[in-house]
Amino acid sequence: MSSQDDPKAKPRFENFGRKLDAEFGGAAEKLEREKEKVITYLNNEVVPAIRTHSTKALRVAAAVTLTAQNRMGKTHRPNSDIAA
Repeated sequence: MSSQDDPKAKPRFENFGRKLDAEFGGAAEKLEREKEKVITYLNNEVVPAIRTHSTKALRVAAAVTLTAQNRMGKTHRPNSDIAA
């Protein structure tokens, strides 16, 4: 007699299947809730911080570029012998 023919094996397998379904179903719901929390956090906290720091970085780069431009303008004297 094989385990497939055993009438006691079928209810145990069905109960095991129900338990797994309950566990995985709960896990899927929890993952869905957690995913929403992560998305909300990213949108409310991370994206604005990135935008703020990106803007600051661009301002610093512009200031450094302007300073370099001013230094180059002061040290570079065009040769008056060359016609423009």
